[in-house]
Amino acid sequence: MATESKSILFVASEVEGIVKSGGLADVAKALPEALKKQGQDVRSVIPAYRQVLESEAGESVLNTELTHWPHTPYRVIKLENAGVPVYAIDCPQFFDRPEMYAENNQAYSDNGERFAFFSAACLDMLPKLDFRPDIIHANDWHTGLVPYLLKKRYGKDSFFQPVKSILTIHNAVFKGVFSYEQLRCLPEFHTRYAPEAAVSPTHVTMLKAGVLTADKINAVSPTYADELKTTLGSHGMAAEFKQRQHDLVGILNGCDYSAWDPQTDPVLPVNYSASEQSMLEGKKASKAELQKRVGLSAKPGALFGMVCRLTNQKGVHYLLPILEQFMKYELQLVIVGTGDPVLASQLKEISALHADKFAFVEAYDNELAHLVEAGSDFFLMPSEFEPCGLNQIYSMAYGTLPIVRGVGG
Repeated sequence: MATESKSILFVASEVEGIVKSGGLADVAKALPEALKKQGQDVRSVIPAYRQVLESEAGESVLNTELTHWPHTPYRVIKLENAGVPVYAIDCPQFFDRPEMYAENNQAYSDNGERFAFFSAACLDMLPKLDFRPDIIHANDWHTGLVPYLLKKRYGKDSFFQPVKSILTIHNAVFKGVFSYEQLRCLPEFHTRYAPEAAVSPTHVTMLKAGVLTADKINAVSPTYADELKTTLGSHGMAAEFKQRQHDLVGILNGCDYSAWDPQTDPVLPVNYSASEQSMLEGKKASKAELQKRVGLSAKPGALFGMVCRLTNQKGVHYLLPILEQFMKYELQLVIVGTGDPVLASQLKEISALHADKFAFVEAYDNELAHLVEAGSDFFLMPSEFEPCGLNQIYSMAYGTLPIVRGVGG
């Protein structure tokens, strides 16, 4: 049956292939690409961070300013990613910085204003580019104000009236909580009265604003959608998710197998398939290459791998107390990740004591992540909560047994 063609604007703070910090970027690349293959007119929009402008060459298609106060100047640069048109919002005062969200593990103090502006510009540019999407697809707190502004600012605007919005919740623990003072770039907050967004008399949360104003909401797994309606699993927003429960649906994240397939993965020394002989040969070669890369001896025995952000969410604090005991067994452990400097320091100390068995690599390294998935026998994923998680999906594709907690995806 033919799929009805829609025009879709996919709004995200990052996209794999252009700029990435986590799993949101993977979805922001793979989903629009898949929709385009179905015949949809899908386009994406991201901030033009410094890394984007330094690495991507694009065409400037709009030079303008916000129609609404404070009339901030910006331009739109058109890029392409996996065949999908990508608009990059260029505003140096907000995005010409060394990193996307934070430096030295400290979030930029004006992140509220940065992403409030981004949300406003994503809508402001549409009539100027003569593109009216049927659906605007926002993602996480960074773009939670897109559905809010669509309703509050443009609710009676004839150009925007047919446009529907959906908000995908990739991780509701990050809510985008800011004071009214930090959002002065939006006149809608000048009265300090915003019940759909308010979290206190002085602060609002961008995620709540999106949850209460989007036409539809989806979480990245059915289990997480259910967890969001509970006190324990909602990260403090159970009431809001219950209020919207008839418009909240969990849709399990997929995997971009064009990028994660051991039969074609260019990172692997030997590609392999699911047949026993092929998998044994391929995984053996990948294990040897992984051991070499991280400085472990090429000895037999179980190899446990882990690739993650170093946060309590990912369960690193569950591992730390047992690692000394774990190291007494005949095994090897490879952990790759960046994040909390305290957790990183603790992992460094333990790996230094067991350098023959435990390699900790404090880095974001996509090639090494592929090698860990292929070269490990077991993949550790003891997340405290995990909205969906992609690494357990990658692990199964690579014949590596994921060890997980029963949460989310």
